[in-house]
Amino acid sequence: MRPEWAPLTVDLDRPSAARVWDFLLGGSHNFRVDRAFAREMMIQMPDAQVIARENRAFLRRAVRFLSEQGITQFLDIGSGIPTVGNVHEAARAVRPGARVVYVDNDPVAVTHGSALLKDDPNTLVIEGDLGSPGAFLGAGGAADLLDFTRPVAVLLLAVMHFVPDSADPAGIMAQIRERLAPGSYLVMVHGSAETDAHHAVQEMYQRTPTALTMRPRAEILRLFDGFELVAPGLVSPSDWRPEPPGEPVLKSPGYAGVGRL
Repeated sequence: MRPEWAPLTVDLDRPSAARVWDFLLGGSHNFRVDRAFAREMMIQMPDAQVIARENRAFLRRAVRFLSEQGITQFLDIGSGIPTVGNVHEAARAVRPGARVVYVDNDPVAVTHGSALLKDDPNTLVIEGDLGSPGAFLGAGGAADLLDFTRPVAVLLLAVMHFVPDSADPAGIMAQIRERLAPGSYLVMVHGSAETDAHHAVQEMYQRTPTALTMRPRAEILRLFDGFELVAPGLVSPSDWRPEPPGEPVLKSPGYAGVGRL
């Protein structure tokens, strides 16, 4: 049965990366097919839920760091379904007037996010595809809330690995970078297949509309071209300024970094 909150355009028979992620984070806006896919993935990678939480914790640390650097504008591309500890909450803990635009191509993420934030004038939720950034960066999109003549922090959390090589990920990053003012930042988490289990998960995603293209560290580093990485550089998400420092944490199968333009 289709839940009342699910748009009629949503395919209930195929898992969605955004809804699988929502399930891993303990959310409720997912379907039976998403939960079944997530549980199958957890057989290959039992730490999947811990990894999801580690990525969310990195997001909060990175946003707080950027807010402390004076950033008040955030563009979260591939934002997924809103959950506790999202970008606007983390940013406004430091910068109460921070403006945030959330972009996703999943109808559930857009519909639920729009309903949740409809009374917040400093947030905007729009539908958009990372493969065509020009379609959502301008008027009628992110520019309706964000001033691109001033620094903006662009967040790409666990989304670039859904961009295949054939879609020219470096070209996509160049389009985004060219739109940003000096002093802007790029925040990225990108999956990397380093074990047989990670390769098995990558194979699983071939059955979904969002196939995974996990990349080695050197290729992920090239996606930061034009940005200067801040310390500690490109590392496991759990190793990026952990709190408290030195706390032993799970090493996620991927890399995270924050770069300044």
